[in-house]
Amino acid sequence: MTSVVKQQSRLKSLIAKGKEQGYLTYAEVNDHLPDDISDPDQVEDIIQMINDMGIHVYEQAPDADELLMTEGDSSADDIAAAEAAAALAAVETEAGRTTDPVRMYMREMGTVELLTREGEIVIAKRIEEGIREVMAAISMFPGTVDGILADYARVVEEGGRLSDIFSGYIDPDDDGMSGVNSDDIPAVASKETKKDDDEEDDEED
Repeated sequence: MTSVVKQQSRLKSLIAKGKEQGYLTYAEVNDHLPDDISDPDQVEDIIQMINDMGIHVYEQAPDADELLMTEGDSSADDIAAAEAAAALAAVETEAGRTTDPVRMYMREMGTVELLTREGEIVIAKRIEEGIREVMAAISMFPGTVDGILADYARVVEEGGRLSDIFSGYIDPDDDGMSGVNSDDIPAVASKETKKDDDEEDDEED
C-alpha cells in the first residue's frame, strides 16, 4: 500500500469518526497528519477543510450541551467521505513535498516541455512578424514621418547615430537598399536646413 493510499485511509477513518461523534479535537487531527507537516498555515488550511465538511474541531472534547448547539446534519455517505479524504491527502502530499522556493521552481520547471530548435524558430518568426506589424501601424500614424525627419535633422546637426532614434525600418543587409547612396541623405537635410534659413531671412526682412 502506497503512502498516499495509507493517508487517504487514515483520513477517511478520521472523517468518519468526526461524523460519528460530531466533532474532532486538534489532537486527533494532528495524530493523522504526516510528520513532515509542521507549518501552522498548512495545518490551519487542513483544519479549515475539515470544518467545511461540517465537522467542528475543538481544543478539547466539548460537553453535551455544546454539541447540541452545533449539531447539524451528520449523515455522510462513503463516496463523500472518500472524496474528502482524497482531497485532504492531496493537500498534505503537496504541502509536504517542499516549501523551498528554489526547489518548488525547479520542480515546476520539470513539468514544462522544453522548446525544440524548430519551436524556437517559429516563435522568433512570430515575434518578428508582430514587430513589423507594429512598425507599419506606427508609420501610418499622423506626424510620425515629420517627427522622424526632425530627429534626423537634429542628429545631422548635433551628431549622433540614427540607431539611437529608431531601428528596424531599414535593413542594411537588404538587397533592395543597395541602390541608396548614403551621401545623398545629408544633401536632403542640407536642403531642408537651407529652406528653413531662407524663411527666417524673409521674416527678418
